Amino acid sequence: MKELINRERWRAELLGSLPGEEAQNRMAPSFRGDFSHVSEPTRAAVMALMYPSAGKIHMVFIKRNEYDGPHSAQVSFPGGAWENGDRNLQHTAIRETREELGISGELEILGALTDLHIPVSNFLVTPFVGWMDETPVFKPDPTEVQYVIEAPLQSLLSSSDMEMELMVRHDQAIQAPCYKIGKEKIWGATAMMLSEILELASRLPLRRC
Repeated sequence: MKELINRERWRAELLGSLPGEEAQNRMAPSFRGDFSHVSEPTRAAVMALMYPSAGKIHMVFIKRNEYDGPHSAQVSFPGGAWENGDRNLQHTAIRETREELGISGELEILGALTDLHIPVSNFLVTPFVGWMDETPVFKPDPTEVQYVIEAPLQSLLSSSDMEMELMVRHDQAIQAPCYKIGKEKIWGATAMMLSEILELASRLPLRRC
């Protein structure tokens, strides 16, 4: 028996009334930073990619490399900034996902979620939900990705995989709700986007066949 999603239901829900900021804010850190930016936010897109694996629906994340920047070594969705050659933000999400994960094969976009501004980097991110019929073969780009992290959707929906983390960011102690995937913790903007996805997923029970 394997789990499947109803793509038509997902597309319909993503075109309808989204959980939005209310769902995002459930996973917001107690302090997201007080930054003053002169320029307009940089547009960016990420991909919440789902696919079947070992009979269950999985979602993929990446562990970013360490670098001199605000998102160093964080767990995130694949994605990145819009580039001049991109037709639109959906194209950005697909391009970045294929580049960072090194995947091929048909990838279907089911829809977009609520935009999220990330103050520390001044990015305005559009999350897209994607689906692949087959389990992808990952060949991550070593210049950007330490490794790939796969998680069953049902595990992410479990409240037992959440906890509060005390950390210091921007010279201030903050509390951040986190999702756990094994030894990895998803927090910050990625957790906020994931919260909206999971609320949507809770409305759409998986099919088993």
